[in-house]
Amino acid sequence: MTVMKTSVRNFLAHKGRMALSAIAVLLSVAFVCGTLVFTDTMTATFDKLFGSTASDVTISAKKVDDAQETGRPDTVPASLQQTLVKVPGVVSSYPDVTSDKVTVADARTNKSISPSTGAPTIVSNWDPTETKAVELSTGHTPRGPTDAVIDADTAKKHHLKIGDSLRVIAAPGDFHVTISGIVTFKTTNPGAAVIYVETSTAQAKLLGDTKAYTGYGLTAAKGVSDDRLKADVKAAIGSTYTIDTAAETKKKDKDDVGSFLNFMKYAMLGFAGISVLVGIFLIVNTFSMLVAQRTREIGLMRALGSSRRQINRSVLVEAVLLGITGSVLGIGGGIGLAIGLMKLMGKAGMKLDTSELTIKATTPIVGLAIGVIVTVISAYIPARRAGKISPMAALRDAGTPADGKAGKIRATIGVLICAVGAVALIGAGKSDKASSGGGLLGLGVLFSLVGFVIVGPLLAGVIVRAVSAVVLRFFGPMGRLAERNALRNPRRTGATASALMIGLALVAGMSVVGSSMVASADDQLDKSVGADFILQPDGDQPLTPALVSAIKSAQHVEHFTEYAGVNAKVTLPDGKTVTKQFSAVTPTYADDLRLKTVKGKLTDAYAPNGMSVNEGYAKDHHIKIGDELPVTMIGGTPTKLRVNVITSDDTTVDHGAWYINLATAKKYLPADKQPLDQIMFAKAESGKAKEAGASLTAAVKDYPQLKVRDQSDFKDLIHKQVNQLLYMIYGLLGLAIIVAILGVVNTLALSVVERTREIGLMRAIGTSRRQLRRMIRLESVVIALFGALVGLGLGLGWGTTGQRVLASQGLGVLEIPWPTIIAVFIGSAVVGLLAALLPAFRAGRMNVLNAIATD
Repeated sequence: MTVMKTSVRNFLAHKGRMALSAIAVLLSVAFVCGTLVFTDTMTATFDKLFGSTASDVTISAKKVDDAQETGRPDTVPASLQQTLVKVPGVVSSYPDVTSDKVTVADARTNKSISPSTGAPTIVSNWDPTETKAVELSTGHTPRGPTDAVIDADTAKKHHLKIGDSLRVIAAPGDFHVTISGIVTFKTTNPGAAVIYVETSTAQAKLLGDTKAYTGYGLTAAKGVSDDRLKADVKAAIGSTYTIDTAAETKKKDKDDVGSFLNFMKYAMLGFAGISVLVGIFLIVNTFSMLVAQRTREIGLMRALGSSRRQINRSVLVEAVLLGITGSVLGIGGGIGLAIGLMKLMGKAGMKLDTSELTIKATTPIVGLAIGVIVTVISAYIPARRAGKISPMAALRDAGTPADGKAGKIRATIGVLICAVGAVALIGAGKSDKASSGGGLLGLGVLFSLVGFVIVGPLLAGVIVRAVSAVVLRFFGPMGRLAERNALRNPRRTGATASALMIGLALVAGMSVVGSSMVASADDQLDKSVGADFILQPDGDQPLTPALVSAIKSAQHVEHFTEYAGVNAKVTLPDGKTVTKQFSAVTPTYADDLRLKTVKGKLTDAYAPNGMSVNEGYAKDHHIKIGDELPVTMIGGTPTKLRVNVITSDDTTVDHGAWYINLATAKKYLPADKQPLDQIMFAKAESGKAKEAGASLTAAVKDYPQLKVRDQSDFKDLIHKQVNQLLYMIYGLLGLAIIVAILGVVNTLALSVVERTREIGLMRAIGTSRRQLRRMIRLESVVIALFGALVGLGLGLGWGTTGQRVLASQGLGVLEIPWPTIIAVFIGSAVVGLLAALLPAFRAGRMNVLNAIATD
């Protein structure tokens, strides 16, 4: 009980000094809990949506893995309805026609109303089952072939109202409808744009077949279970179709969304883990300095009979109190963060109702456990060090024992771990395969990071002196004092800088890989792409036949090249059958993409029943020129294709692609399985590039899903996509960097308290407040630049190795983003300057006599 009272008293007495550590715990726990609450809420919201829309039993076409992209959904015959209504236990059977392979545009402006967030545009027939998910708020349901109902969120976003006209662009053809009603979702709109039309219109315009539906929804009679009804339906129609109960439909829908939600969840938790790791350094420093400042107090406790275990336990109890305080506040902050993310998603188009906020019992338990465990682990070493202080040494104010032999052992271990990391990174860079190289890269990153953290105190002595020689030489005595203060406790300086090092190393590493991706793509486009224009629709929508015809109507074009993906089963020479996607193209693709070949000429790949294989796959599976491989197009007839070409893997564009002639693919596929083009290329007539571009733009002006891009535009698109990913990563890493900055502030603040008497003596012998503040600011800048130099250097090593590992995947150009690296380095100095403002201000305001009289 005495230990507990002492711990609580010390915790309350030093609550100001604990504040920044508590904030670090708060931020880390808030990120973890916020992620859990946000993803759990999204999961629960989708579960509710799927549960409300699922029929008792649903019938659909059997899903074919790797089916061809025809732009039309799989169907079941309309004649099946006559059988279903006669099945015992079926109260009603409603046919469903739904397609998400569409683009919808405002007919007035010809601008797409499809979501820009990646969510689908869904056009479906209106039937009574739809009232489970939505309710009509204005107007009336579709009564004729030109009527349509639209969801309220999409209508509001695009300023649509009843009477406005919409254009639906689908594979069977385009058609116009007029908004007759607006519906509101009963649960949530998952971000999709939803349009309902009359059933016969949906059949004709979305499927191109008035004798088919995409499925049926059955309602069971009272007292008939879903499983019983499923068994009766299966007995009536056989196993030709997929038959699911409401629970099974809900599970399938949940699994489809779950993969994305889980990826997002674990990615965010990964970044939260980085912030937790950075927070550990802050807490270690806090308790180390608090123990050092209470050395005499600990000595008195030992002299009065307290054992080492009691001293140790006293410090750990303070850590538990800190962990509980920070965790409780962090749990509340996490809920607030989740609500903020929901609001942000709402602005992006996904309406998540905060009234459906889901807080599982495990979430606060996880948050509390993380906060307390991390804090206790962080405080263990300082607590153990406190217990080792002998009473007489403490009473003599000897302070904590120097590192001595332990410091040398620590440095030796750190250097050895760094060496292991360096060997792994070198091995990764020299690896021929990305898979083995990736494993070595991961080990190299882990060992080099741990090694640099351990040798931080050793590096501090070297790097701080080097930085000081360049940065502090202009500041005279205050600069020299700042350097000596930073070197006074290398372990503390190393730990403070290491927190910043981790975040900056990850930023630098990702910057190098991202810049190399862009540079490699640019290089390959310049070397390989001969086409003047690239025509690719936004999102994953294919090019409809009408759009292809419109493109081909353009003038001043020497040739067009079509490009489609065709899935097929291929039997390899060793007898193994694999599923591969061929790049089915027209022969002019050899002019539009100048790929290097290892054997054969690229044009031979497009010969009748010819094909190509990339060199890595050919080597691994012993495929050689002249081999005839049995190939069956999915949904088509079997044939044999001759390997005429082996292409080089030294490319970013179409890396690893297998080529065949589009005519060959179509020859072995029935009419209803013909793939739609994914992309087209256009080569302008000599000297007519400007005219061809204008003609192409005019030809596709009625198709808002497509933009005509020249090579420069396409490069800009790649740059934008890579930068968006990098900015998101930088944003998530920002939390770890904020925690690291708090560590700098905390270290300086506690250092000022620790050096109170020294500061008083400096003031007494003539040091001005301004000089004192400058000294502390310079010390902070040196520590920040130390962390930046080590972190950026480490990150450059990681990024360069990552580029070498991915070189076999087409990432052949190493690009160091020097402007970013320099900006981060300068930003680190600014961060150090800002972090020191409060501690420097506090030091400058100290009363000289009181400071000198401090124990």
